[in-house]
Amino acid sequence: MGREGAAVPARPFPGILATVGNTPLVEFDRLLPESGFRVFGKIERFNPGGSIKDRSALGMLLHAIRGGEVEPGRSVIVESSSGNLAVGLAQICRYFGLRFVCVVDEKTTEQNLAVLRAFRAEVEVVKERDPATGEFLPVRLRRVRELVADIPHAYWPNQYASLLNPKAHETTMREIEEALDGKVDYLFCSISTFGTLRGCADHIRARGLDTTIVAVDARGSAIFGQEPAQRLIPGHGASVVPPLMDPLAADDVVHISDLECVVACRRLIDREAVLAGGSSGATVAALWKYRGRVPEGSNCVLVFPDGGDRYLDTIYSDTWVSRHFGEVTHLWKD
Repeated sequence: MGREGAAVPARPFPGILATVGNTPLVEFDRLLPESGFRVFGKIERFNPGGSIKDRSALGMLLHAIRGGEVEPGRSVIVESSSGNLAVGLAQICRYFGLRFVCVVDEKTTEQNLAVLRAFRAEVEVVKERDPATGEFLPVRLRRVRELVADIPHAYWPNQYASLLNPKAHETTMREIEEALDGKVDYLFCSISTFGTLRGCADHIRARGLDTTIVAVDARGSAIFGQEPAQRLIPGHGASVVPPLMDPLAADDVVHISDLECVVACRRLIDREAVLAGGSSGATVAALWKYRGRVPEGSNCVLVFPDGGDRYLDTIYSDTWVSRHFGEVTHLWKD
């Protein structure tokens, strides 16, 4: 590795937003100890807002502020989010003195809602599902459009369509490349808006890296052509194909169920003592399925978008797991 750990800064950071990015890359030698290849996790929970979405939020808002589209003290930021981007935007809006109206839904975790309120964001919770897809996203997007039309000086960053979203994640892949001296054989990346995967893919192409990109989608997600179905894990998959979706960005696709996310998260706790979020567990589950196709000596990187502290009432709640899946404890105790 080119870097053994994050360096201690020689001087204080100039404000909390300067700490976005440069998250640690951690090797997991207990996850698949007999595999013959190395496994690394890009731990994005160490961003100040707790997730990889801080990168997108900062990239989109700073560009709008510098370009004059957003004026602190005047503009109102309006966005739809399953939770993590909302938290990132809420922190940045509080820093710049911007009013923030966020449209979330009933799958958003109570922890994320509490964080949003702490940052004084105005939260609208969508409770009705779209009749055609059975999901909340189309309804959230309709509500955002209504709010933007009704609120003076409203600005919609639109994480689903803005090219500034993937642009922010070129730095994510650059950090991974530098940490592994360019030897990144496999990248496993969960998808929702497609921003992270597309940004990483753009960097890989620009640098000519020999990296196989594995998109980790949810079962019941429409992104790669499945019939949309209800899903339990927020931030993994989507009920509509995002405008940022690039079918050529991924070399392979693995679909992971909600139960597989839960099992992988619990297995990660048992083997590596890492408390990870649902979409992080999805990448672990995908590698577990894919492991027979990875040559010995390879470096496999899993992008972990957030931590598990916001999933304590769901993924890490035995009561919640039993209610949705029955008695499944044996699945992660192997």
